[in-house]
Amino acid sequence: MTDSGRTDSGTLAPLRHRLFLLILFGSLLSHFGNAIQSVGAAWHLTASGQPADIVALVQSAANLPIMLLALPAGAWADMFDKRRVMLLAQCTMLALSITLALLSFGGIASPALIIGLTALLASGVACFNPALAASIGGIVPRAELAAAVALNILAFNVARSLGPALGGAIVAIGGAKAAFVTNALSYLAVIAILWRWRPEPAAPSERRPLLAVIGEGFRFALHSSAIRTILLRAVTFTTTGSAAWALMPLVATQLLDQGSVTFGLLLGALGLGAVIGAASSTWFRARYASETIIRAAGILYGLGCVGVALRPGLLPMLALLVVSGAGWVQALSGFSVAGQLWSPRPLVGRITAMVSSLTFGGIALGSWLWGHVAQDHGVATALTASGLAMILLPLIGLVAPMPKHEAPTS
Repeated sequence: MTDSGRTDSGTLAPLRHRLFLLILFGSLLSHFGNAIQSVGAAWHLTASGQPADIVALVQSAANLPIMLLALPAGAWADMFDKRRVMLLAQCTMLALSITLALLSFGGIASPALIIGLTALLASGVACFNPALAASIGGIVPRAELAAAVALNILAFNVARSLGPALGGAIVAIGGAKAAFVTNALSYLAVIAILWRWRPEPAAPSERRPLLAVIGEGFRFALHSSAIRTILLRAVTFTTTGSAAWALMPLVATQLLDQGSVTFGLLLGALGLGAVIGAASSTWFRARYASETIIRAAGILYGLGCVGVALRPGLLPMLALLVVSGAGWVQALSGFSVAGQLWSPRPLVGRITAMVSSLTFGGIALGSWLWGHVAQDHGVATALTASGLAMILLPLIGLVAPMPKHEAPTS
């Protein structure tokens, strides 16, 4: 299995597409496993009677390392062989997930251990994602980059959103231990795919210090008004809107008085919306301005959160969450595609990592914040406050509108 750096021809293009889809499939399985693990961790803490702020820490632990490590990971993706970076990340996550499963079966998986290992697993994700994102531009031609990035986002959000639904079913049948074992198994396929992939070696380049490479990305971001706007909109959107993801176990137990199966259904509804949002993102990009899409997505998501907080019953909640999930992923897809298209190719790993850093950093910060609001004032109050803030958030576009879809030529 090879990846050539030549211009696509009639025979090479299908090979590139198959290679991209194969790697994407392995990544999809890996992200599914991570999502299932997070469900197992969150439900383990919920079932053991941990308070809301501790349960919400699972989302913080799953996202904060991505914020902290994204910049060096993006630099590593531009400095080193991307395949080796991805392989190392996947093998490390496999070892960590096996450790978590063994500790769980041994009955010594305390809340601190579960949250700590969740954070370490997220560190592997932080290293894997920029290398994968930076590899896309070397596999598919730039004319197809937006569609390829959208497909990668679709796969990620299918796993991130439907994975918890599957995780809820696994937890209902076999408990949190089964979720941890499933996560460990998920890494094997992507390791096998990456092991067989043999990209042609990149042209030798001067090896520079890590901080210098990171600094180059920072300087470009500081001088690019488009990148600065994308970063600002990404962090404000995810910080404000992360309450639903962080508090969903408590929506099931406190607002609906139900168990893990209902928890999985709620996340499954968000997941279905995420699939719809990601699958339709290219269609919307062809018809509407980026700012229009981000504003509408935030308002729809906020209305869904407020509706859930009103406790309309399970079926109306599921319908609201489908709409919310579609809005959430439309926005995240927009941030990610914009970061890719407005980045010079030599800097794409670092700029993509910055977008990822602030996106997931916003989720981590927001999860911690809304967890404390829920602990002090209740889950419904936290969801209502988050939803109302999301409805008002598009006003930021009056002073910092998203850049146009068209990227500058590089």
